[in-house]
Amino acid sequence: MSILHSPALGGRRLVVVGAGSHTGRLLAGAASAAELVLAGPDVRKLDRAARELPGPAEVIPVDLADERSVAALAAGAGRFDHLVSTAAMPANGPLAELDLADVQRAFAAKVIGPLLLAKHLAGQVAEGGSFTFFSGVAAWRPAPARTVMATTNGALAFLVQALAVEIAPVRVNAVSPGIVDTGSWDGLGPGKDAFLRGVAERNPARRVGSPDDLIKAVLYAIDNPYVTGTVLHVDGGGRLA
Repeated sequence: MSILHSPALGGRRLVVVGAGSHTGRLLAGAASAAELVLAGPDVRKLDRAARELPGPAEVIPVDLADERSVAALAAGAGRFDHLVSTAAMPANGPLAELDLADVQRAFAAKVIGPLLLAKHLAGQVAEGGSFTFFSGVAAWRPAPARTVMATTNGALAFLVQALAVEIAPVRVNAVSPGIVDTGSWDGLGPGKDAFLRGVAERNPARRVGSPDDLIKAVLYAIDNPYVTGTVLHVDGGGRLA
């Protein structure tokens, strides 16, 4: 059982943006003690995530590239305690082959979207509440064909600092995962185990991440009232390797 099944979330209202993604569904399931609002662009995936929960959850579609859609999320969410956004839309590939629309979607998920979420929902956060966004290790370990991923995750890390000042006392933090076995690597098929083993061998922690590692970081960001403007690196030291 995940540690986010915590009495601390009982009676709190939690908005999960990106709840239709694998990580978002794991987070929603772990946070089921809270009153949940599941948001994301695909209503079918949101409904699926809601059906997996032991209790009821509100479903609100949102397009982080559309300010009117974010404003509608704000209207539907009402007053809440914490918002966590796992939204991501990678635009990977060689620089010469990048499509502008894909790049814009990547920035919408990681930079423009968080900015709009803060703009429209900061005034609805209860005392002691927070925003937590997901950055990523690529910002600190850029690689060929990962330029957009590195840039959007890095921009989000700086946006978190700026928002923490601008919308204080609402707290704003980010979690920056490394390689985490959430199921997103299952597409590698038979090569998955070898890939994860190689990551563990190079990683100072000598292991890959688990979903609970991310959940622990999210809970820390939510629950510690003296942490804001911070990026929590959950990468086993992978950014140093």
